[in-house]
Amino acid sequence: MSNANPIGIFDSGIGGTSIWKEIHKLLPHENTIYLADSKNAPYGQKSKEEIIALSIKNSEILIEKGCKMIVVACNTATTNAIKELRNRFDIPFIGIEPAIKPAAHLSETETIGILATKGTINSELFNRAVETYSDVKIVEQIGYGLVQLIEDGKMVSDEMTQLLKEYLEPMVEANIDYLVLGCTHYPYLIPQIKKIIPKHIKIIDSGEAVAKQTKKVLEKNNLLNLSKEKNKQVFYTNSDSTVLKSILGFSDMVFEKDF
Repeated sequence: MSNANPIGIFDSGIGGTSIWKEIHKLLPHENTIYLADSKNAPYGQKSKEEIIALSIKNSEILIEKGCKMIVVACNTATTNAIKELRNRFDIPFIGIEPAIKPAAHLSETETIGILATKGTINSELFNRAVETYSDVKIVEQIGYGLVQLIEDGKMVSDEMTQLLKEYLEPMVEANIDYLVLGCTHYPYLIPQIKKIIPKHIKIIDSGEAVAKQTKKVLEKNNLLNLSKEKNKQVFYTNSDSTVLKSILGFSDMVFEKDF
């Protein structure tokens, strides 16, 4: 396999582009292929079996397109399917999990909030992580409806504001000092979240950590792209690409309909 082969990235829609941005910023010479499975979003409301099947399908498509590694840029897919993907395929997989560890270690009030999908919060992997930090109070909240509003182009809307207030205000009352965003769609809501929560509450997402881990695994497997040729960023979606394009912009990117 050539080092110039692309990094594959998939998510249940556009949310994983928050991870893609961090990877592209840290590894600007890498070629990437991004798969937005918006037709099946949100994964967080699906059964474990459905999530595994969709994750396998997405991985097979990316491998067919020559990807040298795959980043599962979806908390729900990682927490439910990463083990199966690693057992099934022989290329490196990078997963993404809610950043409970740094929040738990840094919290001074010993109370942190986690906003995530139902699929993530109900997963075995997530609950094992929560049990590890039993000395910290963890206020969990399922973000019902948030992913769908983002996918529908209603990121800034009265509906979104109402839901965010409903989910975040009880966390503030519970005295959290860290808010963990457990879904890759949610970083796009940070400007709105900051208007609702007090300034002293710090927001943590996993994007930068995932990018660093991606680089580390590429180096370990001698897969870093050392070519100085112009790289290629390709985005596939099986739904309307309007929202995806508006989030990313158009320069030096290729958008393909369907996969």
